[in-house]
Amino acid sequence: MILTKFQVRFSPTLANKPKSTKFRTPGEKTFDPFENPSEGLLVTEDDDNFIVLNKFPVIPDHFILATKQYKLQTHLLEECDVGAAYQCLAAYRDNGEELFGFFNSGDESGASQPHRHIQFLPVDSMRSGITEPQTWSVLADILAAENPGMYPALLGGVVLIDHKLVMPFKYFASSIDEGFTSLQLYESYLDLHSKACQSAGQQPVKPHADVESPISYNLGLTSRTMILCPRTCEGIKIKSDKNELIGPVSLNGTVLGGTLLVKSKEEWDALKNDNSKLEHVLRSIGITHDGKL
Repeated sequence: MILTKFQVRFSPTLANKPKSTKFRTPGEKTFDPFENPSEGLLVTEDDDNFIVLNKFPVIPDHFILATKQYKLQTHLLEECDVGAAYQCLAAYRDNGEELFGFFNSGDESGASQPHRHIQFLPVDSMRSGITEPQTWSVLADILAAENPGMYPALLGGVVLIDHKLVMPFKYFASSIDEGFTSLQLYESYLDLHSKACQSAGQQPVKPHADVESPISYNLGLTSRTMILCPRTCEGIKIKSDKNELIGPVSLNGTVLGGTLLVKSKEEWDALKNDNSKLEHVLRSIGITHDGKL
């Protein structure tokens, strides 16, 4: 288990963000934001994918890699998905910048749209509000290196839970070499997914087109690391400073970046004023180290 600290951000706009209530089944007509992206949001495209800006960004320059053809978020990623994601990460790296990518799959993962997409956050944007940005690193890289993170105090709409926090859920990580091919990247993903399935007591599936993942999970991506966390719960309610139930506090793949976004002042105050509440939330979302779901 890794000792680290965690970044908590308060964003009231989250409360107004639309969310799909269920994943679409074949033939069902629901609004698909990635079907025909508007020119104002479209960044670029190729034969397989769009890159679009997030219409409801919480962090500046949040963008999305979405498949042109409608494919389900709950199906396993394909080699072209993983390869395209790492092209985005490599483009930032080659420009001297850092990028964090994450993929939410399944009902318990914090996923909000059924059309397959991978999200990206520039790390400089993730550092906004930190007094000493050069000392902060993405959690995925820290966990993969098995090295405690050293986080600074944060200001404004950001707070750092001010004690050492044990990551209480299981995750599986792999280092990524700069020269990896798309096939090698895909094989790393499949290996992590297989290990996560086994940890959840599920039989790993054989990869092929349109195969459903038997587990919910988050995938975190950096130019150096791939990390996968099996999920058993999207989030839980916590007690406010007035001892009233609030929330639920829900987490998606940004948890692997070391960031938790809350949508209400009550949630913000509760987590800021009682460090144990964050540990309780993190413990609830996945498989604990004693194997409990």
